[in-house]
Amino acid sequence: MALNPDGIEPLKVEVVSVKGTCSAGHKAGDSLVLSCWDAGGLCGFFYHDIFPNLNVMQFGGAYPWGGADEMVLECPDRQNLVTIKIRRS
Repeated sequence: MALNPDGIEPLKVEVVSVKGTCSAGHKAGDSLVLSCWDAGGLCGFFYHDIFPNLNVMQFGGAYPWGGADEMVLECPDRQNLVTIKIRRS
């Protein structure tokens, strides 16, 4: 897994589920690698929506309602809902 220029590791993403049809083509079981510098093939709308969460995870933070090394997020398209799990390496 390539590091960004500052030596911070990217995040691993798994598409957990898709309810409906994702217009970006994401399917359950897909794996991606992304970071605050690289969308890694994730739909631009979804990436834009979760970017603040990426900042928290990539730079060592955590939310009180989630685990420190894992976060489950949903895309903004509620008609064709894609759910992903993001993990720190």
